[in-house]
Amino acid sequence: MGIHIQPVLALTGGVIAALVLGGVVVILLLIVIGIYNKLVVGRNRVKNAFAQIDVQLTRRHDLIPNLIETAKGYMKHERETLESVTEARNQAAAAAKAVAGDPTNGSAMKSLMGAEGALSGMLGKLNVTMEAYPDLKASQNMMQVQEELTSTENKIAFSRQAYNDSVMHFNVQRESFPDSIIAGMFNFNEAQMFEIEDEQVREVPKVDFS
Repeated sequence: MGIHIQPVLALTGGVIAALVLGGVVVILLLIVIGIYNKLVVGRNRVKNAFAQIDVQLTRRHDLIPNLIETAKGYMKHERETLESVTEARNQAAAAAKAVAGDPTNGSAMKSLMGAEGALSGMLGKLNVTMEAYPDLKASQNMMQVQEELTSTENKIAFSRQAYNDSVMHFNVQRESFPDSIIAGMFNFNEAQMFEIEDEQVREVPKVDFS
């Protein structure tokens, strides 16, 4: 009987080794799946947070044509300024649409920030120009548009803060080890915060004509 003990022990050892190796592989696979799912959740939170900004940006872009149409009736000699605002608005709307598909696209987000900054600058320039038209400042339509724009800008600021918080949490997660390995393997790109760096356009456009 002793002749058969060694092969049996060898066979048992091989089975144990295979089971241990299989267990390690399963554990590693579960870890990878867990990290991947957390990254997906984080990326979806970023997308959802930007969707809230996008709603308000769309509202802002929709209000600007009303602003321009109201101003046209009083500012017949300011065609170039009004056209510049319209062009800036169109570029900002196009940039927002590009980001909506993937807010983690850094270059698209930077384009949006630049376009929104340019639009804010043009609105500020329009505001200065409108100071020479007291009848326009007193217009009921203009005051209504101004009130809606101010409300929308406040909502954008609030939504932007929530979005940037989501971006920060997502980026910290994707940069942490071992999450960074999984993020690199599955192309979880770094998300870009939504900020306006130019101090001159950081403030809400002043459209209060009261």
